[in-house]
Amino acid sequence: MPRRLFAEYLGAAMLVAAVVGSGIMGTLLTNDDAVVLILNMMSTILALGALIWMLGPISGAHFNPAVTAVTLLKREINPGEGIAYIVVQILGGLSGVALANVMFDLPAFDPSSNARNGLPIWLGEIVATAGLILIIGALTRTGRGHLGPILVPAWIGAAYFFTSSTSFANPAVTVGRSMTDTFTGIAPSDVLPFIAFQLIGAAVGALLTEVLYPRKHPEPLDLPDPVHENIPPAER
Repeated sequence: MPRRLFAEYLGAAMLVAAVVGSGIMGTLLTNDDAVVLILNMMSTILALGALIWMLGPISGAHFNPAVTAVTLLKREINPGEGIAYIVVQILGGLSGVALANVMFDLPAFDPSSNARNGLPIWLGEIVATAGLILIIGALTRTGRGHLGPILVPAWIGAAYFFTSSTSFANPAVTVGRSMTDTFTGIAPSDVLPFIAFQLIGAAVGALLTEVLYPRKHPEPLDLPDPVHENIPPAER
C-alpha cells in the first residue's frame, strides 16, 4: 500500500510539473500562444505516457481523483485505498506545481489570476473527462491495458485542441494549476466549478463504458501481486 500511494503521489506531481513547467518554458521561448500551447501539449502527453508506463504496474496509474472515484463507484478498489489515492494525488498536484514554479525562479505557490469559467469551458471539461474515462474503461474491459501509455495521452493531446477548456480532465491537476500565475494557471475561484463538471464528465464516461462494454459483475482492480506477478493469470 505505501508503494502504491507513493506511485500515485509521484505520478500526479510529475504530471503537474510537466504541465506547468512546459507552459512557463513556452512563454519564455515565444509570445505566440498557439506555439506555447503546442509545446505545452507535447510535453504533457510525453510525460503522461512515460508515467503511465513506469508507474502503472505499481498503482494502476490513476494520477486523477476522477479516475479513482469511478473505480470506487464500481467497487474495483476498496474505500480506504480509494480515499488515500485521492489525498496523495491532490498532494502530488500541489507538490508538482511548487516544483515547476521553483525551477523557474517563481514563488512555490502563487495563486493564478487566469479566469477560466462559463458554460462553454465547463462543457469542454465534461467532454474531455468523459472521453478519458471511456478510453480507460475500454482498455480495461477489452484487456488491452498495455495500450494505455499510448491511447490515454493521445486523447489528452487531442482534447487540448478540440475542447474549449484545453482538457484539464483531472481534479488534482486543476488544484495544482490554481497555484501558478502563469500560462497554465486557473483562478482559485474557478477550481470548484471545474472539478464539479469534471466529475459530471467522469459519470458520463462511466455510463458510456457500461453501455458499450457491459459486464455482469465488477472485476477486481488488476494491481501487482508480489506472490503471483510472474504467473500467467490463466494459471493462477
